[in-house]
Amino acid sequence: MNTATFLSQLQQQAQAQKSLVQSEFLTLDQLELNFKLHATGWSILECLEHLNRYSRFYLPHVEQAISSAPASLTPQPVCYSWVGKKSLDVANPNGVKKHKTLKHMNPHNSQLTSEVLEEFLQHQNTLLQLLEAAAKVDVNKKAIPIEFFRLLKMRIGEALEFLVMHQQRHLQQALRVKNQILQPISLVV
Repeated sequence: MNTATFLSQLQQQAQAQKSLVQSEFLTLDQLELNFKLHATGWSILECLEHLNRYSRFYLPHVEQAISSAPASLTPQPVCYSWVGKKSLDVANPNGVKKHKTLKHMNPHNSQLTSEVLEEFLQHQNTLLQLLEAAAKVDVNKKAIPIEFFRLLKMRIGEALEFLVMHQQRHLQQALRVKNQILQPISLVV
């Protein structure tokens, strides 16, 4: 797939994710946003705070990489490294395997407010701007450190795809929590 098509698809997905948060979560109250299905599960706000923590790390690195990457005058095919493929496999929203979250990226039992939603939307605006800027550079340049092992680097395109896929994974998780909030409680007699 060439970079123009690749980036266009990521922009559409990122815009849809932004719209989903606005339509599904902004109208919920504090109790609903902090509701958990079980003691070890995450609330809607915890899902989004987890994404915010990743965005706080990755977005500045992506921005710096794009600003220093060589220009690409013609669309190139998107290439994947071993590290990129593994990262995307972990983030895949269709993956059934659960992955352990790093302690500093795990928001479980944090005291969170609806400001988490606003931060997510700000990050999403930044991501959309970066996806637009990436159209002018070589997205196959390795420049983005992996959060948990910074000596390994992803390509710019891989990092952008990772962010979008990872967001989709946890937005689906947040929607499952919301759907449980709306389920009527049945009493067993």
